[in-house]
Amino acid sequence: MPIEKVSFEESLGRSVVPDNCIGCATCVIVCPFQCLDYENGKPKLVKECKVCGICAQVCPKFDLRMSELESFLFGKERAPGEEFGISRRILMAQTTDERIRKVCQDGGVVTALLTHALNDGMIDGAVVSGVSDDQPLRPVPRLASTVGDLLACAGTRYTYSPNMLALREGIRKKMSKLAFVGTPCQINAIRRMQMVPLRKYSNAAKVLIGLFCSESFTYEGFVKQGIQENLGINPINVAKVNIKGKVLVKTHSGETRALSLKKAKKYVSNCTLCPDFSAELADISVGGLGLEDWTLTIIRTEKGERIFQMAEDKGVIRTRPIEDETGVLNLLVKISKRKRGTS
Repeated sequence: MPIEKVSFEESLGRSVVPDNCIGCATCVIVCPFQCLDYENGKPKLVKECKVCGICAQVCPKFDLRMSELESFLFGKERAPGEEFGISRRILMAQTTDERIRKVCQDGGVVTALLTHALNDGMIDGAVVSGVSDDQPLRPVPRLASTVGDLLACAGTRYTYSPNMLALREGIRKKMSKLAFVGTPCQINAIRRMQMVPLRKYSNAAKVLIGLFCSESFTYEGFVKQGIQENLGINPINVAKVNIKGKVLVKTHSGETRALSLKKAKKYVSNCTLCPDFSAELADISVGGLGLEDWTLTIIRTEKGERIFQMAEDKGVIRTRPIEDETGVLNLLVKISKRKRGTS
């Protein structure tokens, strides 16, 4: 695909960064002249732009055309009835590893798949999010290269982690078989890299696991105001946060307090214009969606099906048919349509 020569200032600097930037850092890592730095959750021009146009080609918030990416990835566009994107298989899944069950968010499917892929040599590392050592509950990008790393990073973060920075770290370390776990916007950015193509990055990302995402919250709002001020819980005492119709905050002492979604909505970051709830361009998409101890799993590509089937055959995960929970499927359709603005 030929790259239109447009400057950062004329493209992202004008129409994305001021009001619509999600802080994914994609533009920062792909700039071949290192003109951009990542500062306070946004890209910052630190030297004169060379007008290569690459940043505009890969930004998930600039001129995103889902139909083109669908055709690139699947060889076709979604059919009218495919409300949550193109898929090969949809089911509920759960890890069989007790170590993972102790630290996972719902069914532990992501950690189980990554652990299996790492042990089998399918990947040499995984780009995930972890938690800051200095600020409780603040997510940070992590490059996991051991099972211990993966276990330490298990669970869901509800404020944004610029995982692209860990992808850059993996490439700098000459890791050529990486799994990437991220939000729909991050998955879309990598597909745009593949479409350009920017082989330095796209070739290294061997499998993409997408996380369901209706919105992301700001750290200052969600953690400092929502959890610390409204619920009176010091973030350092939080063992787990989950959203099941409301925000449930469980402390290390075993107490659980709830924050209404109406109050939590006040802390949403720049996610309102995103049309993708279920990471429709991932190899495998996952989310809790109200389930207890199970993960709703959408297998979308042949690669994703192959990896999942190997894990299932080896007993790494167990599955249940989606027909057991028809209400969950209805909810998936409802939220997907609402995110695209078609409901």
